[in-house]
Amino acid sequence: MTGAVTDTIDAFHRGLFHIVQPKGRGHRAGMDAMLLAALVADDRPVRVADLGAGAGAAGLAVASRLPKAEVVLFERSAEMVDYARRSIELSDNAHMAGRVSVVEADVTLTAKARNDAGLTDESFDHVIMNPPFNDAGDRRTPDALKAEAHAMTDGLFESWIRTAGAIMIPGGQLSLIARPQSIAEIIDACGRRFGGIEITAVHPREGENAVRILVTAIKGSRARLSLRAPLIMHEEGSHKFSPLVDDFNNGRAAYRRL
Repeated sequence: MTGAVTDTIDAFHRGLFHIVQPKGRGHRAGMDAMLLAALVADDRPVRVADLGAGAGAAGLAVASRLPKAEVVLFERSAEMVDYARRSIELSDNAHMAGRVSVVEADVTLTAKARNDAGLTDESFDHVIMNPPFNDAGDRRTPDALKAEAHAMTDGLFESWIRTAGAIMIPGGQLSLIARPQSIAEIIDACGRRFGGIEITAVHPREGENAVRILVTAIKGSRARLSLRAPLIMHEEGSHKFSPLVDDFNNGRAAYRRL
């Protein structure tokens, strides 16, 4: 009798990279990670930090699309760090494995502890994040791995964005994906650290309420906040992705800043 399958190897960007992730438990990467990765549009040799990287889907998507980017995956869960390392080591990812690394670290650390953990001050050009955004009382699950990846804690955006501001060079870009109800907390956390905030509402279909927001901001900028045109995920009356979203999902496009 064979043992139960505990993880899967899944293809992204039409097979340009793969990740190993748990099956039937924990957080499984999908469109959110691809939309987040598409916010990084930079053809220079840049360093990118993926905070709360999980199995590494968003960070690997950036490395897959940007051949000059070096990506560091930061993840607190030892189990998910192992999945991320196994993802990097897949033969299908050999073409970019030398540009991707993983560090086990709590992104809420501060000062010397943060630097000692590898979250070094002013060392990244881009920081991306897909933090837990479910209210701790919502959709409770006995799956501890999934709960850790999904359940928001008090002051989450303040602590994560504080770290992003510390490890990013002046003029660097913060990119994140979250729920619309977190917009005020995100703007407040950016505070004087980040300006030039651009927010894009993501709607399932025309006429339906937004389910996600995409946010970019620039460290040290004093530019005003901008609301971009909405991103519509699916064509009317179907589950088919709109052409732009399909391009993001398959690594053919980036959602460039205004």
